[in-house]
Amino acid sequence: MTQYAIYFMQQWVGDHPAEWYETRVEPSTAVVNDMRAAGVLVFAGGLVEEMDQAFSADGTSGEMLVTDGPYTEVTEYLGGITIIEVETIEEAREWAARIAEGCGWPQEVRVVK
Repeated sequence: MTQYAIYFMQQWVGDHPAEWYETRVEPSTAVVNDMRAAGVLVFAGGLVEEMDQAFSADGTSGEMLVTDGPYTEVTEYLGGITIIEVETIEEAREWAARIAEGCGWPQEVRVVK
């Protein structure tokens, strides 16, 4: 079994009216429920969009420094992540496609080492 991270950057979501987001609740929840029922779901969740609520920890200087805000300023930031555990890459592709369809925005997939 291999674990895969299926994720999106918040900027990939796009700008939509509130009504559009409401149409994504049922299909995205259904995919998560299907993953749970199939026994492949490890974790799924969206992240807080306000980057001022992020913080970082960095000990690379030899001293641990925990600071408010993101570690670096970037143009894109992680919006949500799903971890699944499946036997084949084909299964991972199928679940990624279902998540992308349910959410209504692109997803990227990488193997968890």
